[in-house]
Amino acid sequence: MECALRPWRIEDKYALADTINNKRIQDNLRDGLPYPYTVDDAEEFIRATLSADKTKTFAFAITASNTLIGSIGVFRCGNIHFRTAEMGYYIGQPYWGKGYATSAVKQICRYVFDNTDILRIFAEPFAYNTASCHVLEKAGFQLEGTLRSNAVKNGRILDMRLYALVKEFAASQTPIA
Repeated sequence: MECALRPWRIEDKYALADTINNKRIQDNLRDGLPYPYTVDDAEEFIRATLSADKTKTFAFAITASNTLIGSIGVFRCGNIHFRTAEMGYYIGQPYWGKGYATSAVKQICRYVFDNTDILRIFAEPFAYNTASCHVLEKAGFQLEGTLRSNAVKNGRILDMRLYALVKEFAASQTPIA
């Protein structure tokens, strides 16, 4: 399924709060998000995103049929990794399994590679999150390895998988219409 990426709008705060106020989504994200997630939390996130350094943060709302269904961002690393960026994303549960995440990942990678000097985008999903791993694989990311006992989430020690897409490989991919 096709989706669109667009800049965040303050009025997205209601749909964002509704989407991310879901324990199943938050269990697959890094810590730091409050639960329950309020409209005020959503507005704070949107304002921070809109004021972020546009050379380091590439963050978008994911929409389908003009409805907010998720979030995606690519964040430039620093120091010797300044041409590398980390990607994170989530899709609202009603939209899981419909191809929206794969479409959004392909779109943001193409955008970042076409508009910046970033050479490598990586993502680190929890190893148990096979749906996210599958999204990355379908988007052309290569599994580089398993990061054993790499995180503690909800009191559990978890493995993570390291996936990456490099610009040369991305350039050979067929663009999304």
